[in-house]
Amino acid sequence: MAYFMFEYPEEIEISSPQNKYVRNSKAMANTVVDVKETPDSYEYIVDMPGVKNDKIKVLLENDNILKVSGVKKKDEPTEKVKYVKIERRRGKYMRRFTLANDADKERISAAYKDGVLTVTVPKVHAPEKIKPKTIEVNIT
Repeated sequence: MAYFMFEYPEEIEISSPQNKYVRNSKAMANTVVDVKETPDSYEYIVDMPGVKNDKIKVLLENDNILKVSGVKKKDEPTEKVKYVKIERRRGKYMRRFTLANDADKERISAAYKDGVLTVTVPKVHAPEKIKPKTIEVNIT
């Protein structure tokens, strides 16, 4: 029976495209989101516990991709504090969504409270179809 040991080439740096893809894939898989549709809007509700306000980003990419991301960093170790167990999630949060055709991209808003980010995308309401109006013909 043969055993194989796989090693990563030393040329692959931490910022390589492969590693970035893996980090982003993990972040996307671990970021939980609820999406609600109301008659007037779409709401993206993203759990981001412990993420500081300045570490949250909401971007509109390529005119129809909503990207939500954030980072929760590890606490800096001190001489007096030693972790015995770490279970709470740290690292990158990220999700991307393709917006619907009726999304009003100019009025997107976001609010962060108690570890939950809510991004609201209002809908553009199509004007009601104007029914043809019958014009009475006067006979003279």
